[in-house]
Amino acid sequence: MLKRVTVPSLFAPPAYSHASVVEAGTRLALLAGSVPLNADGELVGPGDPVRQAEQVIANLGDQLRAVDSDFEHVVYTDVYVVSADPAVLSEVWSVVEASRLSAGPHSSTLLGVACLGYPGQLVEITATAVIPER
Repeated sequence: MLKRVTVPSLFAPPAYSHASVVEAGTRLALLAGSVPLNADGELVGPGDPVRQAEQVIANLGDQLRAVDSDFEHVVYTDVYVVSADPAVLSEVWSVVEASRLSAGPHSSTLLGVACLGYPGQLVEITATAVIPER
């Protein structure tokens, strides 16, 4: 159903795999970007990318449960951070790495961007996950 690949001839990635292979016939969930808003639509952690990343991960967990999946079945993420500073990107990645997303480990891309959709938003994560057979 799901195979994670780390390529021996490439640099060993920290807490992610180089590729994820999903067999045909497997159900996939393509999730919209998880954002750092609470249930009332309020921004969590204004000015704090680490706190926002924690909220994004929590919201991503809710999205996954809603489609009968979980962190262990995430095959790919894009992690967007409003910053050009690699240290800030690294702080956000530490939150991703500490989450159960790294248990896979999933394939991922970490990007520094100029802005995101909500005022004050500093972090967003999009994900693709397998929906396991129950």
